[in-house]
Amino acid sequence: MKLPPLKALPVFEAVARLNSFSLAAEELAVSQSAVSHQIKQLETYLGEMLFWRSGRTVTLTDEGRQYLDGISSALLQIERASEHLLGHEESRIRLSVFSSFAVRWLVPRLPDLQRLHPQVELSLEMSSENPVLSDRVADCFITVNRSSPAYSYELLYVERLFPVCSQDYWQRIRRELGREGADADDLALTPEDIARFPLLSTHSIFEKPAGDWEVWYRAVDKSIPGNARVQHFSHMLLALEAARFHQGIALTNDYMLSTRKDSEDFVRLPCHPVMTGDEFYFAWKTSRRSERGLQLLRRWLVDEAIRGGLRGE
Repeated sequence: MKLPPLKALPVFEAVARLNSFSLAAEELAVSQSAVSHQIKQLETYLGEMLFWRSGRTVTLTDEGRQYLDGISSALLQIERASEHLLGHEESRIRLSVFSSFAVRWLVPRLPDLQRLHPQVELSLEMSSENPVLSDRVADCFITVNRSSPAYSYELLYVERLFPVCSQDYWQRIRRELGREGADADDLALTPEDIARFPLLSTHSIFEKPAGDWEVWYRAVDKSIPGNARVQHFSHMLLALEAARFHQGIALTNDYMLSTRKDSEDFVRLPCHPVMTGDEFYFAWKTSRRSERGLQLLRRWLVDEAIRGGLRGE
């Protein structure tokens, strides 16, 4: 078995993570010259430059980034295996997750995770719409991105959008449409009915102004009426807050209303939903599939998604 200088690997990981020789030296409790020596030894062995040096800051070269991706999992597995044999295994897991999913669905459930699996220490990282699947970013992800063949994926939710408004605004809609005394069967709203009220739109869903409402109307072969009033928001959390404060009708999804007590502030309007085409997955690196903490988190997320109605059995 031909191995690189093993002492240099945790030094390389620390420099890559901190983008600094001096910070890595401080973390590892060694001198900066010792860090430089270990990196030079590793670069000599590999025959590749791993870092670009610019003053006190260093950045990974393409070769360095590729090498980091390759060894990160191995270093983590060595750490986990050692902790297990030492008898004080703790699962420290970085989970990258969309802000809306975290705030409205995941965070309210975390006390249950801590109660069931106190050994799992979960750190949340807010992700972009399509985060890069890499150990450098997080240990696992809740994502709609399934581009990496190095990862395994577990379905949590197939997204659909439906119109909602506040309880007070629902009473206003019924008054203005003359349906205050109507039975439930007579309350169904048409797209034309909806357009009489301000449409609260989330730009980030389809990355275009009023894209969510365009798709909702297109689902019944219609277009947004020219006289419709559309108010634009960058994020679904903002549009939902505007709906809470009686500013109009927003399109939202199941996980946004699944657990929070304030979900009772909203009314799901009696009209059609629309599928966005996004599927939310829990993703973890296949090479790390035997790590107990990741599997505990995976099973707990799937159980919660089923119990909360996001996913079927």
